[in-house]
Amino acid sequence: MSLHSEFARFAATHTLPADVAIGLSGGADSLALVHTALHHGCHVHAIVVDHQLQADSASVARTAADRARALGATAEIRTVTVAGDGEGPARHARYLALGHAAAGRPLLVAHTASDAAEGLLLGLTRGSGLDSLAGMPSVTTDHPAVDAGAAWLGRPLLRCSRTETQDHCRRAGLEWWDDPHNADPRFTRSR
Repeated sequence: MSLHSEFARFAATHTLPADVAIGLSGGADSLALVHTALHHGCHVHAIVVDHQLQADSASVARTAADRARALGATAEIRTVTVAGDGEGPARHARYLALGHAAAGRPLLVAHTASDAAEGLLLGLTRGSGLDSLAGMPSVTTDHPAVDAGAAWLGRPLLRCSRTETQDHCRRAGLEWWDDPHNADPRFTRSR
C-alpha cells in the first residue's frame, strides 16, 4: 500500500483542509506523514514535543523540526514537563501541547496499523474488552488534543504499516530518529 494513495483516500473522505498541524517525533512514521502531506499540497505546521525524558531530547527535537523545515513545512518545538511516571502522563502532556499548537487546525498523527495492533493487544491485556476491539478511529473529536485546541484529530496512516513508512522514508532519502524508548522493556508498549 502506498502512503500517497492512503493519504489521498483519507483527505478525500474527511475533506481535509489545506492547512494542517502534524505531530512530529522525528521517527519514520511522523516524518513520512509530513513528507506525504506536503506532497499532496497541504501547508504543514509540524509540532515537535520535547518531553525532556531522555538525554539530549532538545537536540532530537531541533533535528526533527529542522528536517520538517527542510521539506517545506513550518515547525515549532513545544517543551513540556511530564507530571508523573510512565507512558500515560507523557502521552497526556504531549496531546495537550499538540492541541494547543494546532490552534484550530486539524491535528494529524502518524499512528499506523502497527500502532493499532499494539493498542488492541494492550487494551486486551488491561481488560478493556469490547472498547479495545473497536480500535483507533481514523478521525475523532473526542480527544484531549481537541479539548486543548485542535479542530479534530486524524490518523491518515492507520492502514499502513511501520515497514511501509520506513520504506517511504528510504525512497525519499529521509533520515529518521529511532526512539530508544520503543525498544525499552520497562515500557508496556515496548514489551
